[in-house]
Amino acid sequence: MALELRTSLADSDLTSWIVAFNTGFLRPPEAPKEEVELRREQMDLSRTQGVFDGDRCVATFRSFAQRLTAVGGADVPADAVSNVAVSPTHRRRGLLSRMMEHDLRAAKERGEAVATLIAAEYPIYGRYGFGPATWISEWQVDVPRAGLDPRHSAPVAGGRVDFADGEEVRKLGPALHERLRAWQHGVIDRPDLWWRTNTGQRQFPSRPWTEPFYVLYRSPDGSVDGLLAYTADDRWEGNKRPHNAATVLELLAVTPAAERALWHFLLSVDWVTRVNTGRRAPDDLLPLLLGDPRAAQVTMYADWLWLRPLDVPRLLETRTYPVEGSLVLELRDGAGLAGGRYFLEAGPDGAACATTGRAADLTMDIGELGTLWLGDESAVRLTSLGRIAEERPGAAALADRLLRTPRRPWCPDGF
Repeated sequence: MALELRTSLADSDLTSWIVAFNTGFLRPPEAPKEEVELRREQMDLSRTQGVFDGDRCVATFRSFAQRLTAVGGADVPADAVSNVAVSPTHRRRGLLSRMMEHDLRAAKERGEAVATLIAAEYPIYGRYGFGPATWISEWQVDVPRAGLDPRHSAPVAGGRVDFADGEEVRKLGPALHERLRAWQHGVIDRPDLWWRTNTGQRQFPSRPWTEPFYVLYRSPDGSVDGLLAYTADDRWEGNKRPHNAATVLELLAVTPAAERALWHFLLSVDWVTRVNTGRRAPDDLLPLLLGDPRAAQVTMYADWLWLRPLDVPRLLETRTYPVEGSLVLELRDGAGLAGGRYFLEAGPDGAACATTGRAADLTMDIGELGTLWLGDESAVRLTSLGRIAEERPGAAALADRLLRTPRRPWCPDGF
């Protein structure tokens, strides 16, 4: 029987689609009624694809509208790719390629500037024009070794920390996150459903819910400048010694004072001897906040948000630049979506980008621009690796001066 690609699902397809998705992610191959209802609320079926072998779904793919913060705080419309799975019985048949091609062309037609995804496996998505643009680190902190005095854990300069509940977080969290998104490049927007599912109001049956502790930081003027959510285990060892771990689910802060106060609070909670930080930017302040930075041991360092440019002029004109300069970029794109030769003139007052017939300064695949756009990677390093060809001496160094950022981009969310 021929395989059928359905580029827009009917409601009656959803149960089989969920079973295929769960199968691909090694979850129980079932679709409980509660999950079907939540997925129905979450998903745009017109942007959800499935490959069917008869009545059975064997490959899944969906996308949704997203806003991504560029360097400087402006944002661009993005095509967020998620829930990609191909059943083990139907691999190596080009199913993902067919779904990806349809989605990227539709995104281009809608006017979305870039496609985004979180790659479960590194080698897959480069061939579709994606490049890793942000990275994440996780630390485990040995609290007794950290060198912080719990007697002096209160915020300085009159700020305060208070416990909150899920309802209060749903009320105050979105505005706080939008403040973060207004300046932190790499951050993506959060719909209302995100806040409901991440505070337990809506729950996936396959994900057991543990109510976390919520903490808000208020500045001296009363504004909510930080949010912390964490869980803790209950573990004691011989001779009644606590050995409890606190695990951070969320730590958002829009000021350094808020960030320092929330970390200091958590590292001063009685009986907590270890803190698992959750996903942080690789240049997070945390290790250097400690009296002994070696108390923070890296437990993960990995690629996170991947980008696939779809509208090169819009991407390059939206972000900001610290110095003046101009570059001609030759971009190869096997899918024919965003390739060409582009002349970028940029500086602190803005940027202009358009196609050109001038000789190229740098030549690269479109995915390398995705890697460079948020300012995390070095064009000089990619040139040394042979992933960028420097056609004019010094062009890669100029690209670094234009594109790289003092702090690394950060995307705290998966999708």
